[in-house]
Amino acid sequence: MSIRQRTYVLAGLLVLLVTLSTVLLSSVLATVFFAITVAYVLFPLSEWFVDQGLSKRLAAAVSTAIAFVAGSLVLVPLVAVLYRRRRDLFVFFQRLPDEVTVAVGEFSYPIDVQSALVTARDATADVAVDLASETPILALKAVLFTILLYAMLWQPSAPGKVVYRTVPKPYHDIVTRFHTRVRSTLYAIYVLQAATAFGTFLVAWALFAVLGLNGAFALAVVAGILQFVPVVGPSVVILAIAASEAIAGDAVGAVVITVLGLTLVGFLPDAVIRPRLARYTTGMPASLYFVGFTGGVLSLGIIGFIAGPVVVALLLEAVQLLADENGAHADTQA
Repeated sequence: MSIRQRTYVLAGLLVLLVTLSTVLLSSVLATVFFAITVAYVLFPLSEWFVDQGLSKRLAAAVSTAIAFVAGSLVLVPLVAVLYRRRRDLFVFFQRLPDEVTVAVGEFSYPIDVQSALVTARDATADVAVDLASETPILALKAVLFTILLYAMLWQPSAPGKVVYRTVPKPYHDIVTRFHTRVRSTLYAIYVLQAATAFGTFLVAWALFAVLGLNGAFALAVVAGILQFVPVVGPSVVILAIAASEAIAGDAVGAVVITVLGLTLVGFLPDAVIRPRLARYTTGMPASLYFVGFTGGVLSLGIIGFIAGPVVVALLLEAVQLLADENGAHADTQA
């Protein structure tokens, strides 16, 4: 058997085993993917700890702990706010009218508010029951995530060596380009969005407190978290507050909240924070980021929040590679 035939056999065996692994490990693929993306972002931090004198094991452990603290800073405040403000939410929902009529010119459209609330309540109850039943599974996945993240930060070069040894040398530049694109996209999703979300939270908290809104801290937390949702963002919170003020009969308050909220909360953090950190990213257009985000979430669930933009970014990089290749051939022929 020639070397080329042996290579084809091994490649076919690899494809078969990857397919089999995908089928058998489908329930944890999202966890594995999530761990890989987080390791991408935390690798420079782990290397910085090594440069400061920590061992690779200890640097990986500290970076992993930081990942859990950062995740807790996102999830725990939201859950705590929702729990502490549950009575205020119930009172707010009870104050809503049974029906709201939206009039545009000569046309009017009635919205059945109570039916929408019943649907939302049932959906929330279903989600709560599902989370309670899957708690042991979630705990096991958390352990798996921790092990994978620690292992990849401890030995970060191992996967790269395998990839570069597997891919023929003339294609190494393509692998490097894809690696750079994925890293910058993940930085944009995690670090840039997180910094912008924190800035949104601070500005929203200050604005809501000055306006004297009840639950200013809770509303600011929600606004900050919604910063992770492209295009829509914290504007949803602003418009919801304005709508509640309008329903309560305070038209002036609704206008003030809309103008100040959309300007200071919806626009200012993006305008100030994002440009300062954008140089670390590949600058994916917001429209394509929104396409990747929406398509990923609808197709894959919560993990699509990351997978969708990454796939779109790789598609853009492939198009750019092809354009560069054609341009190089055209210059050579000329």
